[in-house]
Amino acid sequence: MLSYGIVRKVDELGRIVIPKETREQLQIAIKDPLEIFTDNNTIVLKKYQPGCLFCGKIEGLHEIKGRWVCSSCIQDILAEAEQKAD
Repeated sequence: MLSYGIVRKVDELGRIVIPKETREQLQIAIKDPLEIFTDNNTIVLKKYQPGCLFCGKIEGLHEIKGRWVCSSCIQDILAEAEQKAD
């Protein structure tokens, strides 16, 4: 974990500002969703990556009606639908 020695104060709404240089280095754009975790006394921010609705994989995703589904699960769904149609 890198330490830059930058100190930020929390405002009255509980917000902090992530320095521009850090956002650029980590390719965090305006409106990007971030996940917030705690680990003992540490707060961890991580860029949010949606996972497949069925298996949780984050590779090969397709958005279907606002939900993310991987190619493998799409094939499984189509195969099951075909079997039930017979």
